[in-house]
Amino acid sequence: MTDTINLLPTARTSPLDPPPEVLALHAAEGPVSRLDFPNGKRGWLVTGFDEVRAALIDPRLSARGRLELNPIRKLEVPPEELENINRPNLLNTDPPDHTRLRRMLTGLFTVRRMRALSPRIEEIVADHLDAMATADGPVDLVSALALPVPSLVICELLGVPYDDRTHFQGLTATLLRNDSTSEEVVAAGAGLREYMMGLVKAKRANPDDGLLSELIQAEDTLTDIEAAGTGLLLLIAGHETTANMIGLGTFTLLSQPERWAELRDRPELIDHAVEELLRYLTIVHFGLPRTAAAPLTIGDQAIAAGDPVLLHLSAANRDPAQFDGPEFLDFHRESVRHIAFGYGVHQCLGQQLARNEMIVVFRRLIERFPELRLAVPAEEVPMRSDMAIYGVHRLPVLVG
Repeated sequence: MTDTINLLPTARTSPLDPPPEVLALHAAEGPVSRLDFPNGKRGWLVTGFDEVRAALIDPRLSARGRLELNPIRKLEVPPEELENINRPNLLNTDPPDHTRLRRMLTGLFTVRRMRALSPRIEEIVADHLDAMATADGPVDLVSALALPVPSLVICELLGVPYDDRTHFQGLTATLLRNDSTSEEVVAAGAGLREYMMGLVKAKRANPDDGLLSELIQAEDTLTDIEAAGTGLLLLIAGHETTANMIGLGTFTLLSQPERWAELRDRPELIDHAVEELLRYLTIVHFGLPRTAAAPLTIGDQAIAAGDPVLLHLSAANRDPAQFDGPEFLDFHRESVRHIAFGYGVHQCLGQQLARNEMIVVFRRLIERFPELRLAVPAEEVPMRSDMAIYGVHRLPVLVG
């Protein structure tokens, strides 16, 4: 095994594939490799599907301290601000605290409840497609469809004013941008917490029928800080991840016209195609950081207590030991057992909502604009290589 990788490889030579150095490292070194983290700690990079999946359910790997384990840069954050940023939410807590938070939310995100949102999602999508149809020239699919649909859905679901979207989307972008300064990250985090704390206090005084009010009024009442942290996570994840899957997924289909034609001619494949797109694209750009709270073994590699570990989801979802021809987008795979939503106790709570939104958007987009095409060469589409959630910044398309 190579002694160490100085820093995580992040440069992509193809906009739809993980960094080739990561895939080459997996081929040469196996599913677990040495990795130096920007905070000076030496740890591990896990790229194998089975190894990542097993690590995600291992209680000896802690999700605490995610900011300090940023795999691409070291942020200089004052200790008091670090405490604020690391306030409890589903991403950065371990059992039993995580168990309590997750239990309160699970009943609010049932499959039945998410499916019941389908008529409203259909209505929102239809409205935005109608607006796209009136365009005389190129339309930016991100601002016209990919971003507003999940943003409106999650705002209505939580009870967050949609008119506030410019404010919270701007702060979220700063938080997720890889080149934001430490001061900008701190300010954006503080702004988002202040915004959500204001909503929590307002809904305690005047509850409505949104999930945030429902969560606040649950039997095991959350503190305001916990409610704000949970609400903020749901708001950010609820629009950022799905929006980028829609934008990047559409770019993928249009840059591989045979795949677009396949779904146009066989719409019954769309549900399965969404799972394959999730595997193929895996928009969590750099992976999930963990810390070994106790000694453990991942694959054949002994991991010491205190070692940082990075679980590289996109490499794992391209693992040739798990998938035949993982570098190809194949809507006819018999099984797509991907981990794009994570796995175990930290698996994405809103995954059924995200699936529902993607299925509706792709089905109606292809149905409404069967001749949709890129308005610029594929290489001119600006990719979100500068963001923690991968995708396209803009996607100019022609609808007719």
